[in-house]
Amino acid sequence: MATTLAELGHDVTGIDGNEDRVRALADHISLAMQLEATDEKALRAAGIEDVDVAVVSIGEHIEASLMVVSLVREMGIKEIVAKAVTPLHGRILEKLGVTRVVFPEREMAIRVAHSLVVPNVLDFIELSHKFSIAEVPAPAEFVGKTLREIGLRARFGLTTIAIKHGPKTSDGDFTNVAPGPDDRIEAGDTLALLGSNENLGQLDQLLKRAAKG
Repeated sequence: MATTLAELGHDVTGIDGNEDRVRALADHISLAMQLEATDEKALRAAGIEDVDVAVVSIGEHIEASLMVVSLVREMGIKEIVAKAVTPLHGRILEKLGVTRVVFPEREMAIRVAHSLVVPNVLDFIELSHKFSIAEVPAPAEFVGKTLREIGLRARFGLTTIAIKHGPKTSDGDFTNVAPGPDDRIEAGDTLALLGSNENLGQLDQLLKRAAKG
């Protein structure tokens, strides 16, 4: 998260008690410091009060997680994202005023489960128990056709929310967000589709048949 935020152009301050982790991040973020996040004086000296968003990624040590969240709340930081490892941990974090509670292990487990059921899906974001966003490789029969000609909504009840084209320049991949009906699918494209899990499963069957053919 820290390196991605830095790559997106944001100033990132990283704090960890582990010297090796701090050293590994030193050249990738704005500021990396070795200190104990449960030390209020050290946090204030580090200028944590001035950040826009605090991310508390302590999971296994629940007591430390709750203590750090309480400290940054007392410092007046309004936007707090915190990692939780159990439902009870998550509920306590919410009661402490955390803006967003993240369950990375649970979310990854859900993605893995979906990938086992729908193996041709490259990535999966569950919106509810019935609806999801999935990234799938464009089937060969889609290549050279427009979204209008393919008719994904009519055939599968799916909405194309983005088309990721393969790398063509030194800038890397190009993503067409909210593509129009006349946008054309090319070889090597990846489609981001929104729809019910049942309909996504039907498309997966098409991908399976295409792979066998």
